[in-house]
Amino acid sequence: MIANDILEPLVGPTVAGLGYELLGIERQRSGDNLLLRLYIDSPTGIALMDCERVSKQIGNLLDAEQLIDGRYTLEVSSPGVDRPLFKLDHYRRFIGATVQVRLRALVEQRRRLQGKLLAVDERTVSVECDDETIQVPVGLIERTRLVPSWELNSKPASPKRGPKKSVG
Repeated sequence: MIANDILEPLVGPTVAGLGYELLGIERQRSGDNLLLRLYIDSPTGIALMDCERVSKQIGNLLDAEQLIDGRYTLEVSSPGVDRPLFKLDHYRRFIGATVQVRLRALVEQRRRLQGKLLAVDERTVSVECDDETIQVPVGLIERTRLVPSWELNSKPASPKRGPKKSVG
């Protein structure tokens, strides 16, 4: 299986040439099939046709360069409301947001954290969980996603009711 640090420099320029930012790549193996998921973004957002356009170009590139041995499925996706954070710049952009972090090993007796992203440097990410600041070594982070806020700013409107109809 090709590593992301080799794959990103190969597909990144193609994605950029199409006018999008390559946020990151996730890989999952299921039996003899590899799922390769690319997350893309742009200042105007991502629509289905954007994903299709990138998928076609990257699929052709992967096939032409024979970058992946065996069967694979390519998915191209927008980051969505639970945006994954891949690079330190992504973490810096979302300081103050609520994040969910999955770790490769225990940190302070935890493998999963959810809390406010406080700070980021080259070696650690700081997350406030349960009124406690936890320093997470960057190398121990398996995956981080934003936690969407579903707060309602106002009371939902009551449905409009028409005049009662008599049955008769």
